[in-house]
Amino acid sequence: MNRILVKEETLDASYLPSRLVRRERELDLTSRRFREALGKGLPYHLLLTGGVGSGKTALARRLGQDLERGGRLAGFPVKTAYVNCWRRASDRTVMLDLLRSVHVSLPDRGYSLSEMLDVFEQGIRRNPQHLVIELDEASSLVRQETKLVYLLSRAQEVGLGSISLILIAVEDLFPFLDPASRSSFGVTHRLSLAPYDRAALADILASRAELALRPGSVDRDVIDQIARIAEANGDARFALELLAGAAHAAEDDGASAIASEHVRRAKGSLLPTVSETQLDALSTNELGVLLSLSRTLKGRGSSTTSQKLRANHTTLLEELKAPAMSRTTFWRTLKELERDGLVSLEAGESGESSKVAMDELPASYLTTLLEERLGRGRASKR
Repeated sequence: MNRILVKEETLDASYLPSRLVRRERELDLTSRRFREALGKGLPYHLLLTGGVGSGKTALARRLGQDLERGGRLAGFPVKTAYVNCWRRASDRTVMLDLLRSVHVSLPDRGYSLSEMLDVFEQGIRRNPQHLVIELDEASSLVRQETKLVYLLSRAQEVGLGSISLILIAVEDLFPFLDPASRSSFGVTHRLSLAPYDRAALADILASRAELALRPGSVDRDVIDQIARIAEANGDARFALELLAGAAHAAEDDGASAIASEHVRRAKGSLLPTVSETQLDALSTNELGVLLSLSRTLKGRGSSTTSQKLRANHTTLLEELKAPAMSRTTFWRTLKELERDGLVSLEAGESGESSKVAMDELPASYLTTLLEERLGRGRASKR
């Protein structure tokens, strides 16, 4: 078998790359703000939000590592503690993890929150440091009217020492915080990550492909295809999962490189959006144009031009002994397929025809399904 995936772990969501592609600016900004505050002996708190796959966790963890490696600030080292609150969804369970971060171990039961905080303070005093606490999936905690966010964000006032707090969440947590806690997360203490656009996703995929895949096993057309698919939600996590799935599909085929068909196969497996029932609802015109597209793309890349597609569709109509289709009807049919989410259309450069892509199913498989329907006359409308 041709090995394509040589370091698959670098495509996993939990892998932290040495360089945060397309998040360098945000990393520089947050690092500068934390270092300025800690250098003056002051805590700094941050509310970090963004959609799934926007790089929130990676940014926070890279920030923490960089702060730890940056040396002493105001005479003290920096230590980070990361807790995923989706799994630790109460004040007590979060505190158990935080206690371990200061080298204190308590039984899971038998201690109140105030007692745990006292032991936590003792652990910090034994090893004076700037502690940066990262609470990921913090919605699970904040929506339970937690007391811990207030106590940690007011650590110096309540005698817990130099503690900075980073709350990481998909949604804006500001409305759910108590008024006292909100004052710790003012305008300059809130950072919302925008979804990645297609160009950013392509850059991320290209960077990870260099780490994960055998050199020469993926080309830019395939990278751009995956970025186009993931662009709808700006989700880098899904894009990387799709790249891994396509690599596995290529290896299963014994191929030496990932092709567009492998991407479509992975997409259909990870996030199927086309059902046979949906195909049954298409008109004869739509079935014909979609069949022409699947035949055109089969083994030939991720997209084609509308001009080439129309030429191939004309050939198909002759094969089926069906009447010719006007340019207007052809274009209207393409737009209907786009509306139904079966194809994507992109305007071409000046003087060029539009590009047409289909990413939902392997073209070879879709060709078989469509040929069956046209052969049996099962279209529901003209």
